Amino acid sequence: MQLTTRGRYAVMAMADLATREALTESGGCECGPVCLAEIAERQQLSLSYLEQLFGKLRRAGLVASARGPGGGYRLITPPAEIPIAAIVAAVDEPIHATRCEAGSGGCMAGPKPGDDGKQCQTHDLWFELGRQIELFLSGISLADVVGRRVKGRAVPLPALDEQRLAAARCRRHEQ
Repeated sequence: MQLTTRGRYAVMAMADLATREALTESGGCECGPVCLAEIAERQQLSLSYLEQLFGKLRRAGLVASARGPGGGYRLITPPAEIPIAAIVAAVDEPIHATRCEAGSGGCMAGPKPGDDGKQCQTHDLWFELGRQIELFLSGISLADVVGRRVKGRAVPLPALDEQRLAAARCRRHEQ
């Protein structure tokens, strides 16, 4: 499962913005608001695409903008208080893996008007995968990304490990 470029680019740009603000606070540079052209250059992203994304991030209350010379963008809240899921949601990036949309009548919607359809056999699998992704991204902050504290955060669920061990024991017993 991959996010589209919208979600990934928004997270990359916000991480860049948070990094620049951290440098300012630590005295590493005398930066004011960060210009999107600088982020675009550093992250090798399209400036016009970033302008669209930052419009959405601003409307979501994650960044503020200043116009004119010395203008640019800054974070409204500290990076530790911005979950990655909020950034992805702000740019209208849905985090679900099922092929059915809300209100569509299900994965197996029929071709006839009024046919509500039904869920496919694998619907629950993909629905839960989408929920896992959303839960994971909700538990990772922008500060975690900037501070490189993400590696190793995806962990197996103990209940699933027990189920797998029990299934393996059964298979060995049957042989």
